[in-house]
Amino acid sequence: MDSRSYSFDGADPDIHDSASVSRESTLVGDVRVGPDVTVWPGAVLRGDVDPVELGAGSAIGDNAVLHASTVGEEGLVGHGAVLNDSHVESGAMVGFNATVSEATVGADSLVAMGTVIPPGYEVPPESFVRGTPARVTPLEETDIDHDAVFEEFASGEYAHLVEGHEDLFDR
Repeated sequence: MDSRSYSFDGADPDIHDSASVSRESTLVGDVRVGPDVTVWPGAVLRGDVDPVELGAGSAIGDNAVLHASTVGEEGLVGHGAVLNDSHVESGAMVGFNATVSEATVGADSLVAMGTVIPPGYEVPPESFVRGTPARVTPLEETDIDHDAVFEEFASGEYAHLVEGHEDLFDR
């Protein structure tokens, strides 16, 4: 186990063999990292109160903090985002420096940079969320193309950056 992975209350982080977890991230306790997940430098995944679970193909950006939270398959959490006791469902993206606390972000939703989602929010699937506090708009009522936004951050050159940063990741 890497020096930045820590046991807590008898639970150890469990990292799938195909995941890319930066040596500069910190994993504590009941953390489950699924296949083809990327966890970038500075991220903190703390599974002490409840587990942190990352679904297949999800990506956690630099300096994000996840405490007792889950991210579904192909979910994206941007740089500096904070999730506390929250659930980000499959195909959803939480933008840079957004905060989600004791809330759920529905599948295929987009949370704008800097948004604050306070406790108790249930963001419906396929929504666009922005502001402080958060305002929710169905994606179909916007001119935002979820697939285009997701494509920009989840595929192509950006997604393959991990291949050029071998020194950052344990594989």
